[in-house]
Amino acid sequence: MDPHTHTVFAGNRVAEFLARARGEKYTGGGILTTVQATRAASEEELVRLAKPRLLRMLGQGVTTVEVKSGYGLAPADELKMLRAVRRLGEELPLTLVPTFMGAHALPPEAPREEYVRLLVEEMIPAVAREGLARFCDVFCDRGFYTVAEARTILLAARRWGLGLKIHADELAYVGAAELAGELFAASAEHLLHISEEGIRALARAGTVAVLLPGTAFVLDEPYPPARRLIEAGVPVALGTDFNPGSCPLASLPFVMSLGVLKLRMSPEEVLTAVTLNAAAALGLAEELGSIEVGKRADLVIWDAETFAEIPYWMGQNLAWAVVKGGRIVLGPGGPRWPV
Repeated sequence: MDPHTHTVFAGNRVAEFLARARGEKYTGGGILTTVQATRAASEEELVRLAKPRLLRMLGQGVTTVEVKSGYGLAPADELKMLRAVRRLGEELPLTLVPTFMGAHALPPEAPREEYVRLLVEEMIPAVAREGLARFCDVFCDRGFYTVAEARTILLAARRWGLGLKIHADELAYVGAAELAGELFAASAEHLLHISEEGIRALARAGTVAVLLPGTAFVLDEPYPPARRLIEAGVPVALGTDFNPGSCPLASLPFVMSLGVLKLRMSPEEVLTAVTLNAAAALGLAEELGSIEVGKRADLVIWDAETFAEIPYWMGQNLAWAVVKGGRIVLGPGGPRWPV
């Protein structure tokens, strides 16, 4: 289960990738490159582009994927992205959890205060009325949305019945994790620069820490403090953060390897982080994430003797068969659903 992705987008950022390889620092400004390409794409094209990405995830044993918007940054384009997510969920044997992230970056054409007002008064209500998202996420970080702005946006989302998520303290410490705890958010995500008070706030609230070591790997940044979070009683989930800029990585098994090697998590903790804790981050722990009577049978059969081999055999796909809702959808013979 992948509890954090940005799978629906157009274009790529190969130039940015190569610039980083030359030692240039990531600032997040490349998001607007993807915004331009995504705005130019039709809903049909976004569906066409995202479908093979999601099928590759399925082929590696992922049956549930959270998909954020945030490359539209305008009412029509954000709704277009979320409608594409809805269509993909109808066409593929995957559970897709849509998250509205109109507060991903600031659009170049709108003043800051005006765009926050647009999010609160127009975009969130439109998303909620059409039932296009389960959660609302805000990028609360240096150079993006302030804690005060994030609080305003997320409280509006709560009034409209959306669950809350926060991209928190990824690029610098700003107190976003403390805000996640204050608002009892479902999850706080990234957390590379979380404070000790932020850790305590998440523990008090029961907020899931969704850690994304693939992003730290790609950006060559410090890894999030998984051990400190776990020891403080914070539930930890792992996700890919698959996106075209800071983490063009869609392999959850590789992220599991990073969890063991770089986050110092045990194989048992990593397994929990991509199953039950990931389900909790998506509000699905009552129906998914563990093998129990009454839950949906989303299962993976691995070509391995123990689950510790999944992170051990780095970069290899050991998923032998994938079961979705009690039905085999992918096996040694290939797909088993109508294509």
